[in-house]
Amino acid sequence: MGLPALRNVEAVPIEHNGAQMVCLRDPEGIVDQQVFLSPKAFFIAAHLDGANDVTDIQYAYARHFRGALLMSEDIRKVVESMDQSGFLDSETFSAMRRQVLETFTAAEARAAYSAGRAYAEDADALRAQIDEFFVSKGGPGAKPDGRPKIDAPAAGLIVPHIDFTRGGHVYAHGYARLAQHARPDTVVVFGVAHSSGATPFILTRKHFDTPFGRVETDQELVDALAGACSWDPFAEELTHRTEHSIEFQAVMLAYLYGTSVRIVPILCGSFRDPSQPSDTMAATEVPAAVESFLDACRDILVSARRSVTVIASADLAHVGPRFGDAFPVEDGVIRRVRSRDDEDLAFVAAGDARGFYRSVMRDGNARRVCGLYGIYSMLRSLDSEKRQGVLLAYDYAHDPAGGVVSFASLMLE
Repeated sequence: MGLPALRNVEAVPIEHNGAQMVCLRDPEGIVDQQVFLSPKAFFIAAHLDGANDVTDIQYAYARHFRGALLMSEDIRKVVESMDQSGFLDSETFSAMRRQVLETFTAAEARAAYSAGRAYAEDADALRAQIDEFFVSKGGPGAKPDGRPKIDAPAAGLIVPHIDFTRGGHVYAHGYARLAQHARPDTVVVFGVAHSSGATPFILTRKHFDTPFGRVETDQELVDALAGACSWDPFAEELTHRTEHSIEFQAVMLAYLYGTSVRIVPILCGSFRDPSQPSDTMAATEVPAAVESFLDACRDILVSARRSVTVIASADLAHVGPRFGDAFPVEDGVIRRVRSRDDEDLAFVAAGDARGFYRSVMRDGNARRVCGLYGIYSMLRSLDSEKRQGVLLAYDYAHDPAGGVVSFASLMLE
């Protein structure tokens, strides 16, 4: 009988206390702590596929390392430790997940998961942190003054969801422009389901807690959108618990408006049929079920008796060894990324949803534009695709594990 399988976890090679290690983290967020494995322990973990037993792993180790021996006790210690930590697909993890699900389901609001991790937990400290985004190098130069210059709310906005430390100045450009418009009653936020997404869209009725107060969801619009789904939009609701792409926008909206604005949180899973090769022409077309939902979304927002702004919380390219590429990130790679990003964003600025989607997918999304579905959904949800967009800011940031992530702020007036 095989040993328990390793769960779908993120593995990053690092140097820890002067030694080469592999850091494992749980993208689903059920397990908070990280696990650091030696190369030998990682070899064992990588061979936990649910079928291999102790003897199979010993044989694989001896074959890979030319006859080197791996003791049964060492394998069992690694398996026991990882099981207790929740990194194996076992009853131990199932019990952990059930407890987390029960707690999340019972809560009225989604807790500010990233507070104290990715941004300050204290409201005053967080406000000072965000204030700095506007006046720091690369920012718009001044904080919003609270006096809108345009009577109507903005139609649509793209802003990043990269961490505030690396992308705060680009967030600031988007929210500075948003503050020039009248405050909307409701903001629809299309985020990215980084760790899940078997269904194309994932909804939640839960409010979002932030250090600035609770941002309530627009329950009426959430229910209307749920009725337009041909799948269960709450089946993967637990994904919202730790996903930062909507949380970061809830924080920025609360910074700008306090708790006077409501949100509709929508996480985008994958649109693509996993059985369909990504490099075929069919991959450039959006499935009918997604198009039907977005048609309904547009109609629901247009007929809503309230003013609505639609935000795509979206980063752009993810390129380099950290993301699976065989080549290092050099100046030429960054220039090519910028050139392709510019091509895609030109379609966005023209309000051309289908042109944008086909532009990204013409090479099978080789740059791994994680905001593809959110940006497309934002464009399709507006009452007219003939919008005039303006690129407010563009930048990229290096990933410490070897890679680059690009991102932008773009306003559709």
